[in-house]
Amino acid sequence: MKQLKPLNQEIAKTYGRYIQGLNFSFGLIAILYTDELKEQSALAVALTGLIAAYWVGKVATQIAYYPMYDIPKRKLFKFGSYGMNTLFVLFAIVNSALFVHNLSGYYF
Repeated sequence: MKQLKPLNQEIAKTYGRYIQGLNFSFGLIAILYTDELKEQSALAVALTGLIAAYWVGKVATQIAYYPMYDIPKRKLFKFGSYGMNTLFVLFAIVNSALFVHNLSGYYF
């Protein structure tokens, strides 16, 4: 980060905060509104579709760009990387399945 120009540093920090905010918000929605996310309404279809698209995009981005970066070889970083990617895949699968459930109940 220190190698970036000040404006680019601020852009990277702001983008990081958006990602953290979305991750936290989607998690909070999933915890607080579990029943509403399964009720097969138009809003449930839209919201689960958005969340599923976000997590699938996150997984695709990790696969496409993550191998390009050289991360430290310490066990902690490897464990963290595997754990984080496992969670991303889990969130993508669960939210995609929920989206399909809502979509099939709403339209069919």
